[in-house]
Amino acid sequence: MKIRAAVLEEIGRAGPYVQTCPLTVEEIDLAPPLAGEVLVRTAAAGLCHSDLSVINGDRSRPTPMVLGHEGSGIVEDVGPGVDDLKQGDHVVFVFVPSCGHCGPCQAGRPALCEPGAASNGIGELLGGGTRLSRRGEPVYHMTGVSSYATHCVMSRRSLVKIDSDVGLDIAALMGCAILTGAGAVFNLGAVQPGGTTAVVGLGGVGLAAILGASAAGAETIIAVDTLDSKLELAEELGATHCFNATDPEVTAKVRDLTSGGVDAALEFAGSARALEGAFAMTRRGGTTITAGLPNPQATLNISPLTLVAEERSIRGSYLGSGVPSRDINRFLGLHRRGKLPVEKLVTHRIRLDEINEAFDRLATGQAIRQIIDFTA
Repeated sequence: MKIRAAVLEEIGRAGPYVQTCPLTVEEIDLAPPLAGEVLVRTAAAGLCHSDLSVINGDRSRPTPMVLGHEGSGIVEDVGPGVDDLKQGDHVVFVFVPSCGHCGPCQAGRPALCEPGAASNGIGELLGGGTRLSRRGEPVYHMTGVSSYATHCVMSRRSLVKIDSDVGLDIAALMGCAILTGAGAVFNLGAVQPGGTTAVVGLGGVGLAAILGASAAGAETIIAVDTLDSKLELAEELGATHCFNATDPEVTAKVRDLTSGGVDAALEFAGSARALEGAFAMTRRGGTTITAGLPNPQATLNISPLTLVAEERSIRGSYLGSGVPSRDINRFLGLHRRGKLPVEKLVTHRIRLDEINEAFDRLATGQAIRQIIDFTA
């Protein structure tokens, strides 16, 4: 079938993107689903820094590629062997397909699925190969999803079924921003009721962590970012204190406020320097969590003596360190009860044709979560 999609032609094209147009919105071909796969009509897709990091070259991926890893949609067809989804079902996209059989999957850690990571790295689906093509040549999938398209074919293991009464624009955010940010809060156990927490880096994922920390009952929630506009939004979402990261005294101020540092500091800026700052804000015996994705060449400068003498820990978190098939519907339940007002993260609603301009906004910090509305 013919679909419209935003295709990344090459990595590293300089901005402003509205002029250089790294993404070309055009008609391409989509093959029908094979065994274990599903055809979905996309309803909504979110713009995330992970997509931007592919555009600007921080993360290498094969091209041409249809970007987009956060989204939601409605099932239109299923391939052989898919008996738990049917036409009309509403689904959320998950950017790591979990095979269910490898060591990490069997250990209850689907975010670390080994076949899923391998297929994502080469731009193919979990079942092998691509279903996207243009003029007879393959077009690669981003993380098995490629949600910047009117339709997607995905592995069944890249989808979570949700109730049909949930707004699909809200549901789209569950697949990355909420799953990653709130998931890091709820699944790692470092943020406790009555405890102290700092969130460094206030993009969509970081602000989702602010929402999560508030819902988890943290007493002190400190927001840290370089942009005052994001700090103001963080305060609306539940942050009790806000500090601008450009202040040379920011670490000292956080430590002074919390009598030596926070119980848990979470970093979502995708910067080694930001992670070092989050670590410096963490108290003796505390935990620093990072879910940012910096350039692969970045290195961390932290004394190992501190880890031992102060019994500190640094933990990575990917996909919220949880189980998407469980967590997404749990988070939707919290949203229904008003505990996770994720709609407040949405700053822009756009058409697919406006995608290059939207990435300019994301790159300059003028937007939090922008949603491509395919139903408009």
